[in-house]
Amino acid sequence: MLAAAQSSLFRAAVESGPFDPLVNRFVAGAGDDEAVAVARRLTTDRLVTVDHLGEDTTDRAQAEATVDAYLTLLRRLGREGLADRVEVSVKLSALGQSLPRDADKIALDSARQICEAAGAVGTTVTVDMEDHTTTDRTLATVRDLRVDYPWVGAVLQAMLHRTEADCRELAGPGSRVRLCKGAYAEPASVAYQGAGEVGRAYVRCLKVLMGGQGLPLVATHDPRLIEIARFLAESSGRGPTDYELQMLYGVRPRAQSELAAQGHTVRVYLPYGTEWFGYFMRRLAERPANLAFFARSLLTRG
Repeated sequence: MLAAAQSSLFRAAVESGPFDPLVNRFVAGAGDDEAVAVARRLTTDRLVTVDHLGEDTTDRAQAEATVDAYLTLLRRLGREGLADRVEVSVKLSALGQSLPRDADKIALDSARQICEAAGAVGTTVTVDMEDHTTTDRTLATVRDLRVDYPWVGAVLQAMLHRTEADCRELAGPGSRVRLCKGAYAEPASVAYQGAGEVGRAYVRCLKVLMGGQGLPLVATHDPRLIEIARFLAESSGRGPTDYELQMLYGVRPRAQSELAAQGHTVRVYLPYGTEWFGYFMRRLAERPANLAFFARSLLTRG
């Protein structure tokens, strides 16, 4: 599925409309009206992080438009009294990190604007991680942002060989680190390949974060890893509000509500926007049930 996502013909077929019911399961909608409406509903019992979809932007105007979209969203979250329960997540490649010139400076300046707007309304920003070729540059940007905005969250992918060391570096006082398994097709030279290897790496990284001084953001839908996280948190003297369990919008919603009802802090990753294709394809690749539904839809259409 990740390889097929590189095909322009395949993308055109997917975006032509027949898979909208499945897309809508994972994506709030095209605009901030839909995103805010879904966020308001979710925040009755959970927290939310909103992602304006887009990545690998090579056009300066498009990167600037993405910044404007975040600024508009943040102002609206402030006006509607949602900023205490809703933050935003950003991908640096959507803010200019993939531009042909001055990419890192543009991405940093763009992220600073978003962080300033988030701070003004009383919420936070988490910087998403992308494929392994951007890891060093992304973490360098996070470190620069944390000078003025120490609450900026970082995302680390357990599948990468380097991540345990990165957890140790980032788990200082006041830090926020979201640990996920990783959703990109990475080579064996830099990443664990088998599900068992990735799961064991996740636990090793989680031990570092739970033993650190920051706020671990445990991004997984795996019931076994959630139970391990709860055990490690208790063993480290953390209560249910001293870490977050994070899940994707549309994935295990009943489990999300049940965990929240038990007193755990649960945050939902809520994407919206028109550039949903790459995100959607990674969700299909992650879960066989999603892929089976997609395949049935494709065959029916044919």
